[in-house]
Amino acid sequence: MDTYNSKMSDVLGTNNISPPSTGSSHINVGDTERIVSLVGGALLAYYGLSKPNAGGIAMAAVGGALLFRGATGYCPMNEALGRDSSSGRDITIEITRSLTINKPRSEVFQFWRQLENLPKFMEHLQDVRQLGPKRSHWVARIPKGVGTVEWNADIVQEEPGSLIAWRSMPGSDIDNAGEVRFTDAPADRGTVVQASISYRAPVGAVGGNIAKLLNPTFRQMVENDLRRFKQLLETGEVVTTEGQPAGKR
Repeated sequence: MDTYNSKMSDVLGTNNISPPSTGSSHINVGDTERIVSLVGGALLAYYGLSKPNAGGIAMAAVGGALLFRGATGYCPMNEALGRDSSSGRDITIEITRSLTINKPRSEVFQFWRQLENLPKFMEHLQDVRQLGPKRSHWVARIPKGVGTVEWNADIVQEEPGSLIAWRSMPGSDIDNAGEVRFTDAPADRGTVVQASISYRAPVGAVGGNIAKLLNPTFRQMVENDLRRFKQLLETGEVVTTEGQPAGKR
């Protein structure tokens, strides 16, 4: 019997596994400045596009930059100058899922802790490579086959057999963090695995809209990954949507 259980938490704000806010995932423009940028950008873009000359093109380009600044809440110039006029309200999406695997806790933990194993059941991961005892390099596929994103991550907390927690390093394509907890299931039924993963969408998440659009896909992705993890450990292979094994352990 599948003992899958789910618990979901979508958090807009600060949480225990909140990833670092770096690069374009950081909102560094305050609300008043965003409004001014939107209004000013729209006017400059309108007047610039109405003048088919070099000055008009330059005006339209500045207007476009201001529109981007206002819409996303992210300003590259602010970042370069170390300036931040926002209220620190970066948008974080957190997903928590749990399930029971009919295997001993030590075995389940060790398989996950060998980070190179993760792409075996996480379809969005192309590669995970250990760079040292705590640091690793991750390559993930962007949905719909439009490329990949990469980041380095550090394990920031580890309790052998019980907990692995990590955070991406500054400068990552997508800021992210997560933790996986391993506990003994009741009545010797194996191991309860609870995974909590959070991320910050890039370019200020366009006021949160990109993050909200990505969230249902991200939530389903985490759920599917854990189901495949259960299949892999219990049967030695992952069954694809076509009903064929995707590969052995």
